[in-house]
Amino acid sequence: MPDHAHYLDTFENPQPGHDYTVRLQIQEFTCLCPLTGQPDFARFLVEYVPDRLCVELKSLKLYMSSFRDEGLFHEAITNQILSDFAALLKPRFLRVTADFNIRGGICTQVAVEHRKEGWQCAGPVVLPGET
Repeated sequence: MPDHAHYLDTFENPQPGHDYTVRLQIQEFTCLCPLTGQPDFARFLVEYVPDRLCVELKSLKLYMSSFRDEGLFHEAITNQILSDFAALLKPRFLRVTADFNIRGGICTQVAVEHRKEGWQCAGPVVLPGET
């Protein structure tokens, strides 16, 4: 598989002392079916809690479009994106969810996660009056 990760660039986390979530929605992802060569279309949601680095958005656009001519199974491409992000950003937490359009009457959704060793998510905050 070609090295797609070289497209990704980063910048320093402006608030490294805070746990906050970055949600990136990629609405127009395309790749090729590895069996038929026909185009596959998907929406991706990349959610991460940054540690030292954040992903730069123009590079993300180039990275995601670099898969356009690749013939990969849905599971492989989703895991590749997780692996590339985890290796580059070394985030506290990362989740990649792929929602592929219908093919042969079947919708495929693939979700994969990565956690930095030792990092634990704080529990949800319940304010007075909330249930």
